[in-house]
Amino acid sequence: MVDDLFSELEPVVVASNLELVDVELKSGVLLVTVDRAGGVDLEALTDANRAVSTLLDELDPLPGKYTLEVSSPGVERTLRMPAHFVKAVGETVSVKTRPQVPGDRRLRGELLAADDDGLELAVDATPDGRLRLAYSDIDRARTVFVWGGQARTGGGASKATKQRKAVQTKSTEKRKQVVTP
Repeated sequence: MVDDLFSELEPVVVASNLELVDVELKSGVLLVTVDRAGGVDLEALTDANRAVSTLLDELDPLPGKYTLEVSSPGVERTLRMPAHFVKAVGETVSVKTRPQVPGDRRLRGELLAADDDGLELAVDATPDGRLRLAYSDIDRARTVFVWGGQARTGGGASKATKQRKAVQTKSTEKRKQVVTP
């Protein structure tokens, strides 16, 4: 159903000078991801949302209620289709394999190559530093945003952020202690 919806929505999104990256349906939310060279701005997202919403009203492809979300892929992009992987060649990616795949389930490295059947990933855990995976072996994959030479994967605050907050807290405490005559 989502594949059919992708082909129905693609011409409308292309007419808005955007690329349709992905269409997902999760828990009553229809997520339409769009992009273009140089990224998308709020105006482009608004136009795409109106165009997609109008078409969905005409087609009425989903039974019941759902929420439409039109967004950009963001800096850490989900990779689901072969075209997504091809576009991400040369970037750092995080891959989680399916349970039946031997070896580490969580892999991270540079995406060296991608084709219609699978990908090649640079990883330290192999003798030659390369690992070939079929798309059917992958549970989830996404690009990893690299900031200043180090990959950021979310989680807790950075050391610099914690230090900045500590300084701000000390400054606030000092200001509270000042007594005016």
